[in-house]
Amino acid sequence: MKPYPMKFVPVYKEKVWGGRTLEQLGRELPGGPDAQIGESWELVDLATTSVSGGGGGSERSVIANGVLAGKTLAEAIALMGDGVMGYLPLSDDGGFPILLKYLDANENLSVQVHPSPEYAASHDDAFLKSESWYIVDRRPGATIYKGIHEGVTPEQMRAALEANTDEAVVPLMIEVPVEPGDCHYLPSGTCHALGGGILVAEVQTPSDTTFRVYDWGRTGRELHVEQAIACIDFGPVDTGEIEKRVVREGEGVKMTRLVNCEHFVLEKVEAEAGFGDEVGGGATAQPMAWMVVAGGLTLGELELVAGDTLLLPAGMDAAAVSVGDEGASWLEVRFPKAESGALA
Repeated sequence: MKPYPMKFVPVYKEKVWGGRTLEQLGRELPGGPDAQIGESWELVDLATTSVSGGGGGSERSVIANGVLAGKTLAEAIALMGDGVMGYLPLSDDGGFPILLKYLDANENLSVQVHPSPEYAASHDDAFLKSESWYIVDRRPGATIYKGIHEGVTPEQMRAALEANTDEAVVPLMIEVPVEPGDCHYLPSGTCHALGGGILVAEVQTPSDTTFRVYDWGRTGRELHVEQAIACIDFGPVDTGEIEKRVVREGEGVKMTRLVNCEHFVLEKVEAEAGFGDEVGGGATAQPMAWMVVAGGLTLGELELVAGDTLLLPAGMDAAAVSVGDEGASWLEVRFPKAESGALA
């Protein structure tokens, strides 16, 4: 069976902080108009999820196009092996080593932290979750929280969390205004929160282990103060080299490297109307993923619009790329040591 570009059925997650912004991408969201959809899992291959995050159990993307429609990504990998993965290894639990989402933060997400490397190494049920947030849209004045101010101690943090008020917790955190096109990398161990009024495309390691420490006055959701204190990397987040932007331009196209970390490489491709090229056909030894964030394009016979997510298997045949009249922008997710894509 020959590998081909795969689209997937989105997996929607209702969240107390969610909204309906994803309808702006042409999505038909589940539930009635009051259902608060906070997450759309675009590409996922997890054997287990946390009860408070993914809802418990496994979560695996279902293919939406081609001869494998209705099968999971895991089944496609089992059928075609290197044809999908090339020389990219699977994750520690045997799944695809990246998780792609859209997050619609109608309200602030909880202040939270994901397991530090040390904590994950000593706890079998905790997994690293390093992530990038690409800001697709935002309400004016929206902010994120990224890291703890210099000099804040674990004791001060614990006291603020026990007070459980905005006045106690927020001043300890570093607040960062955001604009569309911004991108932030948050390594595991970073205390953070996505602020209300922001739509992000999230690229992350395949985990949903989250320790909440503050929930903005909401009740009924579990907090994990002790686990979080053990994981927080106190102080500002030093991601300067990881987030160093590198721009390459060609005729009708610009590629901007947004994140270059040990887990993945994230680049933004901005292509003018009428741009054409070719991808696949042995150009890479690993798969790539695309998240279209603006405009429209075709890849072979596939028509892609803003909000579409696509996996390009390592062994796919060459396919023509043609950009529509409005131009197009997409995020390209690759992996360390992989060769650059045909558009690089």
